[in-house]
Amino acid sequence: MIPVQGFQGQTVAVLGLGRSGLATVRALRAGGATVIAWDDGPTAAQLAEAEGIVLRDLTKPDAFQDVACLVTSPGIPHLYPRPHPVIAAALRAGVPVDNDIGLFFRSLAEPDWDRFDQLPRVIAVTGSNGKSTTSALIAHMLGEFGRDVQLAGNIGRGVLDIDPPEDGGIVVLELSSYQTELARSLTPDVAVFTNLSPDHLDRHGGLGGYFAAKRRLFAEGGPDRCIIGVDEVEGQMLANQLAQSPADDRVISVSCARKLGGPGWSVFARKGFLSEYRKGRQIGTIDLRAIPGLPGAHNHQNACAAYAVARTLGYAPRQIEAAFHSFAGLPHRSQTIAEVGGVRYVNDSKATNVDSARQALRAFPNIRWICGGLEKEGGLDALLDATGSVVKAYVIGREAAHFAMQLKGLDVEICTDMTRAVSRARDEAQEGDTILLAPAAASFDQYNSFEHRGDDFVNIVKDLTGVDGR
Repeated sequence: MIPVQGFQGQTVAVLGLGRSGLATVRALRAGGATVIAWDDGPTAAQLAEAEGIVLRDLTKPDAFQDVACLVTSPGIPHLYPRPHPVIAAALRAGVPVDNDIGLFFRSLAEPDWDRFDQLPRVIAVTGSNGKSTTSALIAHMLGEFGRDVQLAGNIGRGVLDIDPPEDGGIVVLELSSYQTELARSLTPDVAVFTNLSPDHLDRHGGLGGYFAAKRRLFAEGGPDRCIIGVDEVEGQMLANQLAQSPADDRVISVSCARKLGGPGWSVFARKGFLSEYRKGRQIGTIDLRAIPGLPGAHNHQNACAAYAVARTLGYAPRQIEAAFHSFAGLPHRSQTIAEVGGVRYVNDSKATNVDSARQALRAFPNIRWICGGLEKEGGLDALLDATGSVVKAYVIGREAAHFAMQLKGLDVEICTDMTRAVSRARDEAQEGDTILLAPAAASFDQYNSFEHRGDDFVNIVKDLTGVDGR
């Protein structure tokens, strides 16, 4: 646990008592704060009371009279589409609002760090797509290199739940826009921006607000080294604003769409080959095509970002290549479940939006595509140009018929449920085909989460093929 500093003897309010909220309460108490809390859900409130947490209805008048700070869980809106009533009350009362990420950064450093030969470091990863894989790949590599590494944030453990890092320890954080937009302290040593595509627009008041939430990690965090995906104009602008000159190697540009040149530091992937250039010279290359845990151009972008982090920390290209080969990938993210009779089964349930599904569709040949679910705004037109490898689509979800109508020019079968979709795809698949779950939609019409949806796919594949999966 990271005890929260700066509130000893003061009262701090916590809104939301899920995983991060409960961890925040414990960390605040460990730092000497008096904690009161509130959750709109009666079940969460009852569990909190059973743990001895003092509840106070923060919607009542004068609820913030003695409160030094309100700490809110990431999923609770504080501005758009409208502030939660408790946060609105805190704003009116002039009480600072923060989240667990802000508390983490203000509390990480300890006085006994003076005895360390090598200070702990924090690597923070944000972006629309690929941040989970990039974060996990960085942590995997550092573990392979023998470093003391912890993975936390939007993946792994909650940030305040981790152990205080020891001499030379590294914390890798995956940070969503919900987490970066509100944190009052953001001070990573290395920060990574993977890419940007429309997502959570209602929460951020549009694409500009969404980008601004990501940008805070760099503009306000002041990292020593920034690794920026430049395949969208927002990344190009961010890299431009952070660099003092074209040769400023505090900014490493990353691309999976084009060769990068110039006098600066860049890492890019083309036709399955990663290349590193510095001061106009190539100084490293890796063949990514034979690395099973990183299939497709979108994963090659993740590999470039992770490679840049490792190079920043002083590791050699050959060390990085070896670590890539031992990376198994993440569950629900381009995860190969089985190969039976020449047919590959791939679980990419994490492809909850159009852009991530688009990337998955470009990663495999001869695709039998399982898609559908709770649609996000904007429709499906933006991914239709990536469906050239789709042999047939098998649509699931409560609104499968409407989803199917948008898949113009494709052979489509409305299956509604996962069992029928996987069964039909298996029956029709031929050697060399890939049965790909990449829904391009949220899961909440039929499942509790994208993990629940992916697990269902995995279990059905195992039942139908007789393999254990992996």
